[in-house]
Amino acid sequence: MATNRYESAFSGRYASPEMQYLFSSDMKFSTWRRLWLSLAKAEKAMGLDITDEQIAELEAHLDDIDYAAAGAYEKKLRHDVMAHIHALGDLCPTARPIIHLGATSCYVGDNTDMIVMKKALALVREKLLAVIKNLRDFAEQYKALPALAYTHLQPAQLTTVGKRATLWLYELTLDLHDLDFVADSLALLGQKGTTGTQASFVELFEGDTAKIDTLEKMIAADFGFDKVVPVSGQTYTRKFDSRVMNVLSGIAQSAYKFANDLRILQSFKEMEEPFEKNQIGSSAMPYKRNPMRSERICALARYVIADTINPAITAGTQWFERTLDDSANRRISISEAFMAIDAILGIYINVTSGLVVYPKVVESRIMKELPFIASENIMMGLVKKGGDRQEIHEKIRVHSIAAGKRVKEEGLDNDMIERICNDPTLDITLEEIKEILVPSKYIGRCVEQVEKFLANDVDPLLAGVDGMKVELAV
Repeated sequence: MATNRYESAFSGRYASPEMQYLFSSDMKFSTWRRLWLSLAKAEKAMGLDITDEQIAELEAHLDDIDYAAAGAYEKKLRHDVMAHIHALGDLCPTARPIIHLGATSCYVGDNTDMIVMKKALALVREKLLAVIKNLRDFAEQYKALPALAYTHLQPAQLTTVGKRATLWLYELTLDLHDLDFVADSLALLGQKGTTGTQASFVELFEGDTAKIDTLEKMIAADFGFDKVVPVSGQTYTRKFDSRVMNVLSGIAQSAYKFANDLRILQSFKEMEEPFEKNQIGSSAMPYKRNPMRSERICALARYVIADTINPAITAGTQWFERTLDDSANRRISISEAFMAIDAILGIYINVTSGLVVYPKVVESRIMKELPFIASENIMMGLVKKGGDRQEIHEKIRVHSIAAGKRVKEEGLDNDMIERICNDPTLDITLEEIKEILVPSKYIGRCVEQVEKFLANDVDPLLAGVDGMKVELAV
């Protein structure tokens, strides 16, 4: 729906409702309220004068956020956290005096950011596994189908369609391991106070630091964390943001590689991304079948990779215990990166759920190059019949150059085999050469490599993982 206000493309076109919710105002501010509730309950348990009535009042107003009231307070106070404290205090007059007791703004701000990032990484992980499963099944299905392999985007030896898929797949398994490592390292800020010294809580608990440690553990447990950062300034180190972004960038790089390869293969007509019945490839050329989904992956991947610099610079420019030039940048860079990765993985799932392979085209492209690739095998066959290896090498070299010239300069078929068969000095028949020109003889250990890789490296990651379908809105 068109409006007169800017709307992020991630919200309107690309990101899933689940990821959008995680970075929504409802998620953010309801989490703030849950953090205030958790703080109050823990402080009460540690002996502060907080009543059951106050706790119950906070519990009754976790989600009924009055954005108009909060907005009016923020316009007046120029402070978002204080604005929401006042708005919640209006709803909870009994609890008003103990809301945010001893805390600083980053208690809700940073802890919420960490909670959201952890949940967002879990959603990314789920979708990443769905892509891995799709590619795993694809690699298994096509593990033995020979295909032309390339170095420098020039025909080289042969591979198989499934073996090539393992190259995409392996990168994703590395990304999964990186994601798990970083996700497991995430820790709440806890309640560290204005400069990270917890001085306000030392005052509240009259020097009983054991209660402060217990307080942090209780709050962390409420939100599914088993640890808090051991030391901090006012904020958690922005290295966490940078490390998370590096994980997202890694996934983007892997997706970029896959999508670029698929775009080239679609140009070769060997493989295609799904193409729907009523889909239009070009407004001018009715016959076109453009790889628009893969192109979108590439476009969004570039965005994520470029966005990685934002948290890196932010992490390096935090002055002493904190400065506020991180805030506006983080509101955009982190959320948008997650939106983009969510979109990328959604498209990736969609594409790999319906990859199309054209075996006849794959074979045809092989056979145009196989005479060149098989030239050494042909030469060895002639040597076994008693020929001179050096003389045979020179004759086949001359024939291959002539055949290559015919292909490149005249646009004709590769006639290298005919030239060799018609050379009276070479003792080999067409039938003998055909026995040599069997593509499956040139794929090396492809099938074995695929099987071992899937069994040892991929299948253990997929225990209990079901497939996922993603329908693209546009």
